[in-house]
Amino acid sequence: MSRELTGNLSYLLKHAQEKLRAMNNIALAHHGIDGRELAVLMVLAKGEPASQQEAAARLGVDRTTMVALLDVLEHKGLVARTPDVHDRRRNVVELTPTGRTTLDHATRTTDEVEREFLAPLSHRAADQLRTALRALVVSD
Repeated sequence: MSRELTGNLSYLLKHAQEKLRAMNNIALAHHGIDGRELAVLMVLAKGEPASQQEAAARLGVDRTTMVALLDVLEHKGLVARTPDVHDRRRNVVELTPTGRTTLDHATRTTDEVEREFLAPLSHRAADQLRTALRALVVSD
């Protein structure tokens, strides 16, 4: 690998993310889901039951993509969609008991993968990396 590439932040971030995604997807396959599906489960597990549109907004995906993801998760028995009692045009999406169990196991798995991915760094360096990335990604 050339010095020009290993010094390029875009290259490094892209390839670090690709490596972590691949590691996660291999590990998550044991739970029957992938990283995108895990992200949906994580968003739905927070707070009040969400509409499809609210979940899509939280994940930053378009409506069509969200519907497709929910279709897959519903087929797997991990989420359930029901009409909102106050607005029948709105579907409320909630985790099923199987979805909650899958989320718990998959989250532990991704925590292990993250530790493995960050193993070349000291604990302090790994924390600094998280803090720096959070500062770049999370806006007020």
